[in-house]
Formats: sequence, C-alpha cells, structure tokens
Amino acid sequence: MRKLIFGMNMSLDGYIAATGDDIGWSGPPSDELFQWWLDQEQANELSLYGRKLWETMSSSWPTGDQQPDATPAQIEFARNWRDTPKVVFSSTIDKVDWNTRLITGDAVAEITRLRAEDGGPMGIGGATLAGAAMRAGLIDEYALVSHPALVGGGTPFFTALDNWVNLNLVETRTFPGGVVLTRYETRR
Repeated sequence: MRKLIFGMNMSLDGYIAATGDDIGWSGPPSDELFQWWLDQEQANELSLYGRKLWETMSSSWPTGDQQPDATPAQIEFARNWRDTPKVVFSSTIDKVDWNTRLITGDAVAEITRLRAEDGGPMGIGGATLAGAAMRAGLIDEYALVSHPALVGGGTPFFTALDNWVNLNLVETRTFPGGVVLTRYETRR
C-alpha cells in the first residue's frame, strides 16, 4: 500500500492561502527550505493535485528550468516536476499535460484505489482535494511548513472533520526566516 502525504506551506494561524488566494505572505523560500521541498517531491512516485494547485504549478514549472535566473535546485525541481506522474482532480478543466492524467469523477474513490496499490509515496496538494482525503481518513502523513505570519483568514490547511485523528510527531526542523517544519504520521 502506498503512503499518502499532505504537505504545504501555511501561515502560523493555519492558512495555506490568505483571502483572495494570496500566498505572498510566505515570500520566496530559503535555499534550505526549497531543497527540503525538492527532496520531498523527488521521494514521491505520484503527485495528486486539485485544480487550483495544478494551475499554479503548471503555470511555472514546465519551463522553470529554462529561466535565465533559475538556480540548480529550481532546475532540478522543474525537471522532476515534469517527469513525475501526476493526477489532477477537476470537473472544470478538460485537458492536462506533462505526464498527467485528469480524473473528473469521485476523487475519494480514485485516491483510495491509488493508495491501495503497491508503490512509493504519493503527495497530495490543494486544500479541497486534501480535505476530502482527510475526511475519508486517507492521509498517512502531514507535513506542516509554518511561516511566521498571521493572515487572519483564507484557505485553511485543515478541514472540518467528523472524527478525531490522532497523530505521532516524527520530525521537527527549523529553517531560515523562522519557518518551522512539523511532520506527523497518522496513528492507525
């Protein structure tokens, strides 16, 4: 069975985007944090995206390695992003590219099927998609990358749940700029 990991940057008050989908509060990541995200992406055999995150990622990473100011880590990230198989869950778009397939039906059923397969870890991103997987009890690991900013509202990292989810802390790490990683595994 595959492991399903939900990790995103978030404000200290728990939002992955401020009102209006603004993510400017997180600023550009430090080299060390960017490398950590690259390592996470390289460990995933499959990436699952909701529509909004897909649109954000696909607007820059397909050609991210061709930008004149791209760092070696950004070049590696762009290449890995293109090469990693991806699944986008959306009922409002009709075409995806770059080693990606589109699912327009029941996201929870498809994630459950993918998770039951043999293989390496899957990363999931996008608040709505991850929230559905969270409510269904499918998330095996949470990686919270907390930035020292309070945004007061917007898109929360966590969704409302019907039941408690008990977690085990597996890692904490501090990055430049006061960014703190906390990783938790779901207690099953």
